[in-house]
Amino acid sequence: MYKYKQVFAAACIGMLVFGIMFITLGSILPSLATKFTLDEVKAGTLTSILPIGVVAGSLLFGPIVDRYGYKVLLILTSLLIIPAFEGIAFTESLFILQVCIFVIGWGGGILNGATNALVSDISTGHKGASLSLLGAFFGFGALGMPFLLGALSKHFNYSDILSSVGILFVLVIGFFLITKFPAPKQTQGFPIKEGIKLLKDPGLLLIGLFLFFQSGTEALANNWTTTFLQKGIKIPEQGSLYILTLYIVGLTVARLVLGYVLKIISSFRLMLLSLILSLLGSIILLTAHDYPQSVIAYIILGIGFSAGFPVMLGYAGQLFPNLSGTAFSIVLVIALIGNTIVNYLFGFISHSYGIHLLPWLLLITAVCRIIFLFMLRKKVSLKIKM
Repeated sequence: MYKYKQVFAAACIGMLVFGIMFITLGSILPSLATKFTLDEVKAGTLTSILPIGVVAGSLLFGPIVDRYGYKVLLILTSLLIIPAFEGIAFTESLFILQVCIFVIGWGGGILNGATNALVSDISTGHKGASLSLLGAFFGFGALGMPFLLGALSKHFNYSDILSSVGILFVLVIGFFLITKFPAPKQTQGFPIKEGIKLLKDPGLLLIGLFLFFQSGTEALANNWTTTFLQKGIKIPEQGSLYILTLYIVGLTVARLVLGYVLKIISSFRLMLLSLILSLLGSIILLTAHDYPQSVIAYIILGIGFSAGFPVMLGYAGQLFPNLSGTAFSIVLVIALIGNTIVNYLFGFISHSYGIHLLPWLLLITAVCRIIFLFMLRKKVSLKIKM
């Protein structure tokens, strides 16, 4: 028998690492653009590699954890992440940089999906609340990188900071090694036929479409915030990194609070409130002209983005408890396709029409999520608790 607290801690550590990895590219994108002489379109192409890797990892993890469990996959993934992280820090080759970003994305896709599915499996009730607490550790990890870069950039190169963080991932592997994980749910072959059936389920597809725009929106904030603030509002690099940090603080604190709030109010009402806050933050950012207004906008956006993934993955876990890994693979792949498309689209928009259009795209994606939320409620409210 596994120990719930130890397994939950292992999942949180995995999500912490994913947060570090996923926010790093956005934090150092201006530095990479300078080092490799990248314009907006090339930078957009670079940022699109990360979610492509995450899609690949997300496709892989679900059937594997349903069939073989979590431990070996988490350990092997962590082993591959370390050299890729060091490569991003020190390579002088654009091709090697692209390969390392893909590997980071691939490993991140596995860590993100597997830890969410793991927490869903071990949570007998209030899956959304447990997933919100897990999601807060994404925030802790994501918070660390822009904070470290902002605080230490005057004394160290970004490559030295990244390298030091990457070496610490060895400790993560050690914790995974001593943790006993739940047994596999499908002991007789891969659940291929069942997975194909899931692809036809309207409820799961609506969850995926909601997360398509949720992931795209978060990609815009994670990868384009520092560039938007520096070029669009003329905020210095250090100030833009601190604003990105405050955005992650808002998201993280909100997810910690959600772990309690989701136990006392309906997830649908909370999700709708989060989307209204996303609209409000986008409008404030649209009219922002200085540092204080930008801070307010990004804190509200962080709070508004906090409920999307925990609530929707909680719905998927309720709908398909015996195939949670495969179900999570499907919705996360749809979500990360959205991440890739929106990233690349905004790279083109920024190059052709200007970086100042970022708030407009945030507004559009919020409206799309509201539409899919109401469609989802109509389809699955009788099957699961919303």
